Amino acid sequence: MATIVVKQIGSPIRRPAIQRATLKGLGLNKMNRTRELEDTPAIRGMVAKIPHLAVIIEEKA
Repeated sequence: MATIVVKQIGSPIRRPAIQRATLKGLGLNKMNRTRELEDTPAIRGMVAKIPHLAVIIEEKA
């Protein structure tokens, strides 16, 4: 199973509720926190919706 490491790079303060909810859905809630998640189109789509708040820093096979 392939995984990706997602890192939060921005604060959800003063952002729309949908963007805060997307961060929470990724399991991120504090600056510079990382999560290793399954590499699926849904997860990649969530990260693509908030490129100013979260980035993919590593891809593992």
